[in-house]
Amino acid sequence: MCKRLLLALFCGPLAWGQTALQHNGGMALHPGSQLGFHTHLINQAPLQAQGGLVGFYGSNPLSVSGTAAPVFFDLEIFRTADVDLNLSVFAANAVNFIEGDFWTDRALSDRYLGLLQDAFTNGENNLSKVNGSAAAINKQEILFPVGDASELKGLTLQGSEPYPFARCAYFREDPNFPSIYPQFRTDLKPQTVEFVSTFEFWRLEGSVPGTITLPWTPSSNLAAIADDPANIILMGWVKSGQRWIELGTTAVAGDLSNGFAVSEAFVPDDFEIITFGVRAVAEELTSVGNFYISPNNDGLNDQLIIPELLDSPNNEIYIYDRRGLLVYQKENYTDEFTGISNVDGLVFDREAGLPEGIYFYVIRLFDLATEHQGFLYLRR
Repeated sequence: MCKRLLLALFCGPLAWGQTALQHNGGMALHPGSQLGFHTHLINQAPLQAQGGLVGFYGSNPLSVSGTAAPVFFDLEIFRTADVDLNLSVFAANAVNFIEGDFWTDRALSDRYLGLLQDAFTNGENNLSKVNGSAAAINKQEILFPVGDASELKGLTLQGSEPYPFARCAYFREDPNFPSIYPQFRTDLKPQTVEFVSTFEFWRLEGSVPGTITLPWTPSSNLAAIADDPANIILMGWVKSGQRWIELGTTAVAGDLSNGFAVSEAFVPDDFEIITFGVRAVAEELTSVGNFYISPNNDGLNDQLIIPELLDSPNNEIYIYDRRGLLVYQKENYTDEFTGISNVDGLVFDREAGLPEGIYFYVIRLFDLATEHQGFLYLRR
């Protein structure tokens, strides 16, 4: 067993070149092993790690290429430059984003960072993500850690059943003038839609019905087309009609600078791309205020208390983190939330409690026929 591999040490018949580490077969990574790359990897033979950590480090130009897509167990990136994926790379367990991007050519369908069935991601941020395409295999709930060179724009997909294969990429482009796709004219839209965003879009693939959560940030420029976040909706360019249609938006949270929207269920493969739109006629969506909780058992602000719920015992609450990930939901809510998620799936280390920070809530008061949204600050 190889307990620790650096560029000066290797297990199995590896060929060492001046600027690359070439694997021609025979290398095995077992639990406890660590392999750190500071130079190019050329993978010419099957490589499927049974355990261990593979990391990409340093600041020199670095790429992964070859004829066989490697499968690593734990994967990590901590670099001041990108790692260019010239073939797909897979992770079976954790993918740790610290600094640096995995870059893929969005025009090439066979190049992506792939998450296998039990894989999950940690720490994705504006400085570390997938600048290109990310994919998932046999997963039902997927947080795609995608963005561009400057910003994380992760999309969350929750299927009705596991996706045999799902893939996502982000484009900071005008759909009217995309770089690698035909034109998606934003004037081809329903009369009930006032605007379709010309600032960004996502390409999402998947054959199973599911819902998405799509985030916006200041760079989304929604303030340029919307006066009220309540009017923001999700739009998709439908393949069968070659025009924009509403995906159906079940929840909106945030302000015009930061927020997210949640869709109704749809089949991603029915659509070419997805982005934000603005509804021409606003729906009622007001705020009952912003809240602060500090669940430290001191008797002050230990749980989320919403006085308005006294007028509507029949209610429903949803709480999302800043990425738009659903972390809590409850029917007929009566002050139960204390910073602990009750949602299985994408919440990491659920038993430890949710991390400190800003969250969004959406409340439906069925007795009053109203819907409300606002912010929640959780302090530990």
